[in-house]
Amino acid sequence: MGSCGGCCGSGAKFEGLSADYKRRLWTVIAINAGMFFIETAGGSLAGSKALQADALDFLGDALTYGITLAAIGTSAATRARAALLKGLSLFLMGLWVFGSTAYHVLILGIPHAEFMGAVGFLALTANVTSVVLLMKYKDGDANVRSVWLCSRNDAIGNVAVMAAAGAVWITASKWPDLIVAALMAGLFVSSAFQILQRSLAEMRQPVSAPAE
Repeated sequence: MGSCGGCCGSGAKFEGLSADYKRRLWTVIAINAGMFFIETAGGSLAGSKALQADALDFLGDALTYGITLAAIGTSAATRARAALLKGLSLFLMGLWVFGSTAYHVLILGIPHAEFMGAVGFLALTANVTSVVLLMKYKDGDANVRSVWLCSRNDAIGNVAVMAAAGAVWITASKWPDLIVAALMAGLFVSSAFQILQRSLAEMRQPVSAPAE
């Protein structure tokens, strides 16, 4: 998403202390949790690792948004630690997708491209809705920033899944699906490092002494 770059450079430090922001997060949590179950079933029926990787991304997002809600209103150090936890979980998910994709390279059959495309389009619709809901609050501290990175991952991942479906249909090969799954795992790891770097930087910041 093009707006992500502006987020990285923004000096704003929105901490999530907004009733509207919390309502939007609850809505997005419900969307992501629902799509996790839909894409898990769809990925299994289609035999698609890319869909299954995207389903894992939905689960990670639902958990990430839940941690974000729990950390809102806590101290800066607590919010930074929450972001650190989310970064570590995202990193582990990326490693799992890498390993799972490598394991299935030789035993997977060719995915059902039409089913992949249909489920991918449904997921893209859900993610665009989430991005629109969160667009207003894309800037902020590491806790809020992690939410935006997950939203960006979703949009990129769904476009990639649909591209993989088209490539599978054209080539009658499983490789486009596996390549996209591996790329998505790389995106998880890259985002995890961004979150970890920002949260560690915020944890190193000195705590302001109270005014006397």
